[in-house]
Amino acid sequence: MAVIFYIVLTVIVNALMREVYKKYPFPLLVPISTSTFLLIVLFLLTDTEYAEYMTGGKWIDALLGPAVVALAYPLYENRHVMKRYAWTVFTSVLTGSIIGIVSGAGLAALFHVDREMILSLAPKSVTNPVAMDISEILGGIPALAAIYVVIAGMSGAVFGPSLLKAFGISHPVAKGIGLGAASHGTGTARALEMGELEGAVSSISMTLCAIFTAVLCPLLVPFLLHVL
Repeated sequence: MAVIFYIVLTVIVNALMREVYKKYPFPLLVPISTSTFLLIVLFLLTDTEYAEYMTGGKWIDALLGPAVVALAYPLYENRHVMKRYAWTVFTSVLTGSIIGIVSGAGLAALFHVDREMILSLAPKSVTNPVAMDISEILGGIPALAAIYVVIAGMSGAVFGPSLLKAFGISHPVAKGIGLGAASHGTGTARALEMGELEGAVSSISMTLCAIFTAVLCPLLVPFLLHVL
């Protein structure tokens, strides 16, 4: 019964927060952030352990794989657009991957942050399993890397669209690249709310960013630590 309860609770909270966001489309009220916050508050008030929640939450988490695979459909539907902008997507995501590494690890090193934190922060812009593996290879703390990934994802989902608008970025391909390269799966979910093309571009950007970051992190991070 506990398993069913936590699944139903998560679905209801998310549905309620989606309705709130539809009525008040303010960036800070994006469902992924408000749902998470509300669940955390509920668990703190009821003294519920995370492990207990995950007896049901793990089944929702298991749907992440099929959800990512399902992104192949809008990608296929927009394949002609992807072919047209292939070079733009490739070079933009490569640049974004480098900026993602440098902006995190470079700035942290510049301000003399603890080495393990820097090594955990470097792969913040890629999806969790990849970031945790990269962090472990670099000598960081995988669990800490997972936290940074969540922060990067939720920040992109909440503030990404507003930043894109502020800088006058309106092309759907550019929006998809920005959200996918900076905020991985969470950003891609946000991009899908904007449109099918944005979601398709974001999904391929997320994948490319993970590949580029896995290759570049072991090369760039030691260099940054040595220079700074």
